[in-house]
Amino acid sequence: MIEAVKFWNEPNNKSHWDLELDPEWTSYSAMVKLASAAVRAENASLLQVLGGLSPIDPFFMQRLRDHGVLDGLDAVAVHGFPLDWNHWQIDEWPARIDEIQRVTPLPVWITEVGISTFGAEEVQQFGLRRTAELLLGRVPRIFWYSLYDLPKGWPATTRHREAEGSSYYRHFHMGLLREDGSPKLACDQFGAYTPAMGICQWFHFEDHRLDDAVRWLRRLGVRQLRTGLSWADSFRPDAQRWFDRQMRALDEFELTLTFCFTPEHRGIAPHHTSPPLVPEEYAEFCARMVRRYAPGAGAAAPRASPLDPMDELSLSPPQSETN
Repeated sequence: MIEAVKFWNEPNNKSHWDLELDPEWTSYSAMVKLASAAVRAENASLLQVLGGLSPIDPFFMQRLRDHGVLDGLDAVAVHGFPLDWNHWQIDEWPARIDEIQRVTPLPVWITEVGISTFGAEEVQQFGLRRTAELLLGRVPRIFWYSLYDLPKGWPATTRHREAEGSSYYRHFHMGLLREDGSPKLACDQFGAYTPAMGICQWFHFEDHRLDDAVRWLRRLGVRQLRTGLSWADSFRPDAQRWFDRQMRALDEFELTLTFCFTPEHRGIAPHHTSPPLVPEEYAEFCARMVRRYAPGAGAAAPRASPLDPMDELSLSPPQSETN
């Protein structure tokens, strides 16, 4: 079932939102306020969460608060990767949460935290254990990023890609499972922290890992899962069929569903990080997904199309992976 919806992913990260087109985040703010109202009209009880901040920035949170973005939301979210990308140490996690709590009374969710195995699998083991010690019981939701390594043949969503050196390649080693599905050292350890700790796993359009992922999530005792539905993907052929299959497969989990990625032909610039030409169109997509998969009381039942379990999906090259 869908527990919560999230509006965008890492809006203060230039790899996920075009800051040159929206330097004061006025377009983002307007878009989220419209989407929040549209979703509330469809299902007033559904939790609404601000797209996770990366980096964790209380001044950015204060800016959105002053724009009125937080007025209609139920929680805010942050992302942290202190052993890989952030310029602070892992033991600073409580202080980072306190920074955000000082500027908003809303609950703070950690919707992505993870450790890469770029240097050694033992580093991930240590990072998982220390993260659990520092965060479990401190915030309402924690989602470990991620279940799978990003396949090396797929691109990671960053601005400069290979020019970032090792920072770029760490994206491909964040999973508890390797690309081939075999477990890393921290995989068995993760079960000690479920169901209190959830997992964030992005699924690409027609992702071949979906069914195996469900089996692994069950095996690890995961109850809370964060994933996404892409506005950009909604314009692909057979998009609704794929969305239906994905949501049917994940229905047993408590889902936090992220709505993000601008269709190239609907952005100010032809890129998935662009503010939309018409913010109401993003709001309409969010409302349409909620209407279909999490209708409010008295609304029509979800209209997910019946699927033959033997259906085989023709895999398309993925657009991107996000962190």
